[in-house]
Amino acid sequence: MLKGLDPRLNAEVLYALRAMGHGDVLVIADTNFPADAIARQTAFGELLRMDNLTAAEAVEAVLSVLPLDTFVEDFAGRMEVVGAAEERPAVQIEVQAKIDAAEGRAREMVAVERFAFYEQAKAAYAVIQTGERRFYGCFLLRKGVIPPDA
Repeated sequence: MLKGLDPRLNAEVLYALRAMGHGDVLVIADTNFPADAIARQTAFGELLRMDNLTAAEAVEAVLSVLPLDTFVEDFAGRMEVVGAAEERPAVQIEVQAKIDAAEGRAREMVAVERFAFYEQAKAAYAVIQTGERRFYGCFLLRKGVIPPDA
């Protein structure tokens, strides 16, 4: 255990988060996402895991150390529900609440069509697969910066 770090963050995840640069994208994936196949195509090149956590729990832990980009509209994205783009499943509402809490204000995730999500995920820095079993528990988080005076 380390002081001040969320114990849900394992060494491999911390290594990848630290290695990411401004604008790099992290995928938080549910158990049904083709995480291993997609992860092999990312910059990191291997799948990271946060087993036994919901998507919201994983996002909360990640956002305890990862700043979100403040310069772009697509700082965070959610996979659209096929055939119901405006629908927000409970898992997405929970993750949105974790993002808002981490940001200290409401910041709405952008919706990303399913196949566009897969393509964006392939171009991501890394993929973390969670233990989330609910459908549409897949998210994109774009790393921001920490100002010098922070």
